Amino acid sequence: MEIRVLHVVIAGEVGGAERMLCDLASRPDESGAAHAIALITPNTALAALFERAGLRVCDRGRSRESALAFLWSALGPRDVAWLVEVARAERANIVQLHTFGSQVTGTRAALRLGLPVVRTEHSTRVYDDPSCWPFSRWSLRRAHSAVFVSEHVRRTAMAKDPKMFPRARVIHNGVDTAHFTGAPPPRSGPFTFALVGRLERRKGVDRAIEALRHVPEARLEIVGDGTERTSLESLVREHALEARVRFHGMLDDPRPVLLQAHAALCSSREEGLGIANLEAMSMGRPVVASPVGGVPEIVQEGITGFLAHDRSVPALSLRMHDAVKHRDRMLAIGETARRFVVERCSIESMCRGYGAVYRELVL
Repeated sequence: MEIRVLHVVIAGEVGGAERMLCDLASRPDESGAAHAIALITPNTALAALFERAGLRVCDRGRSRESALAFLWSALGPRDVAWLVEVARAERANIVQLHTFGSQVTGTRAALRLGLPVVRTEHSTRVYDDPSCWPFSRWSLRRAHSAVFVSEHVRRTAMAKDPKMFPRARVIHNGVDTAHFTGAPPPRSGPFTFALVGRLERRKGVDRAIEALRHVPEARLEIVGDGTERTSLESLVREHALEARVRFHGMLDDPRPVLLQAHAALCSSREEGLGIANLEAMSMGRPVVASPVGGVPEIVQEGITGFLAHDRSVPALSLRMHDAVKHRDRMLAIGETARRFVVERCSIESMCRGYGAVYRELVL
């Protein structure tokens, strides 16, 4: 039997979950499945991301992004009916859900068609936010398989109710190690950190800027966009850091910035795993990070990067100092970081993991 997966994405952001889906769905031979995406979004950049990856996208057209729009999508008849028709047209035999917005709507459509549901849990937000949890719990109780991107996300979810997770497993996000490969960092010039991520509070970019104040010999290159960009730019001006901090905005390809960096920086307040960290590591860049979420599963102290001793800004700035001080050592750590990704967090291993999930459900 041919395995045909319909991925349901109801979201407005372009982030790690969406980039992971591009990698998974664009490799049918490695996952053993054909893939299509049912997309409902207010963000035209999200549709463009999937289309550039050569994916089959069934786009319902521009939608609104608000609490009322979410409730109408989740509880109303229109989006569910559309998803049912898309699943039939695509001859899907598995429905996979990636975003909070997709969970109720996608589950309702799958139930109408009698199709198994795979939930990919990219973060802990639905478990931490009491406004999300009732909707997410309803969907989880009807899922056939739950995949977590890190042990941290799995533990957080299991703490809610371990009986709610059938066939639960951890599959780390994978990186295209052939695409994300690089050269040694620059030998001259100031030590440069690169931070890639959405400019939202949970990513803690303000913490990175505050920490940089205490590392005067370093620069910070920021790749990404989001609702906090204006306030972050103001923070840079407030601390007179304009000469040492640069905002690149959202880039389709962050590799040129990473190539000019000596290390990646992760200052998140919460993080399921951090695909941007894996991309930097794949390019031979060690990661200096706060010990949050699933980050310590990939950023191993003194092996693939430096971990702050706690989540505070002073602790992060201390480890940034250590990276600058041990510039030559960071080169060797970066080489180990790449080997870690190649051996344990490649796209190939991720696709094989999801392929095993699919076969359990339909073969």
